[in-house]
This record gives sequence, C-alpha cells and structure tokens, in this order.
Amino acid sequence: MASPNPYGKLNEADQERLVARRKTRRHITVIALSSIVLVAIIVAAAVGATQTRDNNNNNNNKYAGGLLRRDPLPDSCYTSLSPLVKSRHISPHELYKLSLQVSVDELSRAADGFFGSPTVKKVVVADNRTLAAVESCRKLFFLALDHLSDCASSAAGLHDLRTWLSAAGTCQQTCVDDLSAADAALGSLAEGHFRNCTEYTSNSLALVSAAEEALGGGGEWMTAGERRMLETPTGLMMFDAVVASNGSGNYTTIAAALKMVPVKSMKRFVVYVKKGIYFENVRIEKMMWNVTMVGDGKDTTIVSGRLNYVDGTPTFQSATFAVMGQGFMARDMGFINTAGPSKGQAVALMSTADRSVFHRCKMDAYQDTLYPHANRQFYRECDISGTVDFIFGNAAVVIQNCNIIPKLPMRGQTNTITAQGKKDPNQNTGISIQNCVIRPAANLTGVDTFLGRPWRNYSTTVFLQNQMEGFIDPRG
Repeated sequence: MASPNPYGKLNEADQERLVARRKTRRHITVIALSSIVLVAIIVAAAVGATQTRDNNNNNNNKYAGGLLRRDPLPDSCYTSLSPLVKSRHISPHELYKLSLQVSVDELSRAADGFFGSPTVKKVVVADNRTLAAVESCRKLFFLALDHLSDCASSAAGLHDLRTWLSAAGTCQQTCVDDLSAADAALGSLAEGHFRNCTEYTSNSLALVSAAEEALGGGGEWMTAGERRMLETPTGLMMFDAVVASNGSGNYTTIAAALKMVPVKSMKRFVVYVKKGIYFENVRIEKMMWNVTMVGDGKDTTIVSGRLNYVDGTPTFQSATFAVMGQGFMARDMGFINTAGPSKGQAVALMSTADRSVFHRCKMDAYQDTLYPHANRQFYRECDISGTVDFIFGNAAVVIQNCNIIPKLPMRGQTNTITAQGKKDPNQNTGISIQNCVIRPAANLTGVDTFLGRPWRNYSTTVFLQNQMEGFIDPRG
C-alpha cells in the first residue's frame, strides 16, 4: 500500500538513485530467496500428502502443516500440487510456473465449459439483464486470466504476485456475483464450473502469502516522477491529447481521445480534459497502460452517467468511469452517477487497475459510489459521497485526506460507508481510511449511518486518525 505521506518534497536526483539501488538489491534477493522458499513449501506439501507414513519426513511434515494452516482449502492444495513434484530434475523457476499453470489451465477449461454450455447459449438477446451479466462475467474472466499470466513473470516480486493472485480471485467472485444477481440458477451454474479454479487460485495465493511473510515484501509503488506529475501545475504540463466539449481541443469526447492511447505503453500518455460536463461512460481498457488524466477541477471537469442495476446493468459494468489499465492516474476531475437512490447499484467510479491513483477528484452517487474492485489503489484529497455501501470492493486501497459525505438515502434505507469484500484470508486486500473528514450532507437527518459492514467472511477495513461528527452510530 501507499506510504502515509507520498507527496513530501524530494531531492529528486538523490531519491531516484537511492530507490534504484534498493530496487536492484531487493529484486535479486527476492527472486533468489522466494524461489527457494516456494519450492520448499510446495515440495513439503506434496510430499507430506503422498508419504505421510514415512517417519523420516518430519521436516517436510512441519512445512506441510504450516502450509495447511495457511491454506483454507488443504485437500485441494494437495490434489493440485502433487503432480508438480514427479520430476526430480525440475528447477525452482519451472516448478513455480507449473504451479501457476494449474490455475491457468483450470480457469481456461472452466470458462470453455461454462460459456459453451447449453444454458448460457440459450440466453436470448431479449433478456438484457442476463445477457449483460454474461458479458460482464466474460470480461472478468479475461481479467482474471491476465492476472494469473502476470504471476508467471520472473520479474515479479512477492508483493506483486500476492496482489495479482488476490485480484484474480476477486474477478472470479465478481463474475459469480453479477450472474447470481441476474439469474440465481445461472449463478449457481457458474459457481460450479469455477469452483476448482477458484480453489487452485487460493492455493497459489496461500503459497505466495507464506513466502512473503517469511521474506518480507511490499513497499512504495509510486515513482518520484509520478509524484511530481501530481504536484505539477496544469499550465506547466505537456499533453498528448486535449479534450474540450466546446471544440477548443483535439477531441470533444474523452472516449475519442482514448483511441490514441498506445497499447501497453511504458511511457505516460497525458490527457487534459477542459472544464465541462461530459455525458459519457468512459472505459480505460486493460491494454491502456499508464494513462494520466488531468481536469480543471473536481467541480468543473465532470464525467456524468446513469447506468444502474434496476435498469439492467450489472454492478461491475454500471460505472460512469471505469479503469482497467494499470498505472492510471487522475487529477482534478469529478465522476458522478445520476441514476438516483431508487435505481439501486449505480457506480460513479470503478477501478480494478493496479497502481491506480486519484488526486483531488470527486465521486458522487448513492448506492455503490466508489468501487475499488481489485489491485493496489490510492485516493488523496477526494470528495466521496453516497448512501448504501458507497465505498466497496476488494482492492488494497488507501483513502487519505479525503472528505467522506453520507447523503440522505431512500426511506427505510440505512447508510453504510464501507463494505469490504475479502473472501480469502491470504488476500492482501482491505480498505484503509486515514486522516479523512467524515461529515453528513446538509440534509441528512433521522437516518442511521454506520462506518461499514462485513460484506464477506474476512472483510477488513481500518479507520485511522479521522475526524468524525456525532452522527455515526456508535455500534459501528
């Protein structure tokens, strides 16, 4: 997660040299040690399962016992990993890649079985809600597959691996959630098809989690250059595209400007969005890496939409502004969903992008306003307002120095600020809200307001050093 104060002034040249040296040492150490520890854990688990009668395997059994305590699905873990140790000449790197391949292969097989099943093929175009849920599930499947594929990268550190495995599991669960909301029988069918791959992903996550705790991991993921960009005045920035609704820029819509973003670019593509209200549903697709979007202010550059659950759009697809491409940054923009409280889930901003940052932005809706879905995210000096579960998801997210504003809900509803979605104890996810001001909207009276609710079995939310007024229910 982000450090508590990521915007402190830097001696930039010295800081970048120091960070480079630390990264090089840490990179070499983590690759070497993580390979050794992961192999020890995997071999111990598999051998412990197949040779439990051997009294000479005390050390292996000790490792296996430790792994079993970490893994919520020990039987599945043994079943999936036992084939990996049949070869005595396999290298540590090959062994770890094979363990991930079990998850990838099973996810691909399950997707082929589900999307190719007669039940799914019979979903007709006229059934808009169910059809939209199927398409949402398909998109989430590819996101999960991408995250598992990223985990096979030899350059990835343990914290990266744990983040991406957590995200893969979250994508699979969200697919089932969206389908279940549209059609309970179809949701059950998907859950059955995806059960094994969900378990195998959880097994890999348990291994990486144990290794990370043994070796350490984490650290800052924002670069000095990214911090500088968030502090640079708009007038001093260079832009790759300028969007203006009045025609004074290169493009009149944000969607048109995004067509110019290079695929998986390591260089930042900077878009300036001039003041105005943009009535469009924007999608930063997963191949659009390192996009930066800068507006004229959270109350003057506004993206507005009204997609919602009641009218047939799955929650994951309802966002006015959705981010899937890694490394996204936004500054001085507003994102709103105007569907209203009677329309149920209606997301203003959804991000499932790793290392996404939002600075001086506004997110305004009613139910499910801000959806930090998965991966690492950071929000600073933002205004976030809503009613039911208006900050929810399963990202590793820090919300810092923000205004959090519960609004008046529908009659009979109760306000809950957060609903965190951790389902696996080894996921490195949670909502951290630090140094924020939590205050009611001007018209909020006579309504119970809670800091949050446990959406899943391992929901994790922390409120730290915040200012709260007396309207928060003392029960939580």
